[in-house]
Amino acid sequence: MGPTNQTNMKTRELQTLWWDWLSTSERLLRSLYEQTAALTLRDVARVERIQPELDQMLGRIQEIDRDAATCARRLAEELGVEASFRSLVQVLDKAEAQQIQGLANRVTIASRNVQEVLKKNRALIENEMTYINGTLTLIAKATVESEGPFKSKKGSGSTAVLVDQAA
Repeated sequence: MGPTNQTNMKTRELQTLWWDWLSTSERLLRSLYEQTAALTLRDVARVERIQPELDQMLGRIQEIDRDAATCARRLAEELGVEASFRSLVQVLDKAEAQQIQGLANRVTIASRNVQEVLKKNRALIENEMTYINGTLTLIAKATVESEGPFKSKKGSGSTAVLVDQAA
């Protein structure tokens, strides 16, 4: 097997990894959109049910990223070029370079899409936590101001403690 065949095998491995990444990212996006719906509907059970799948797919994407980086470094060493994507593409034949570049562009776009949905869901979660915190603070304040066992005594400072704990 000549150097060209070995190079083609390495780029095929890298391409296979990126196709796996794209496939996993599509499944991840479907689950993230399901998480968005569950968060919007405040369906806690559904959010909890989705989370292990999200964690698994995020872990798989990270694993593929590491494998692809290792593969690209090995390929760069074999070709005697700097370990950068640009250097690799420059030494490949034109058709293979275009194929790799096109696939890399797809991975980049998919990555941005995943990041956007993750950011949106994180904002939904943070907003929900702020809402819950505000609600608990109001409940604590109403509880200490009402008649009953938690009623604050003048000068006792217990109101501030209960409201601070809710916050």
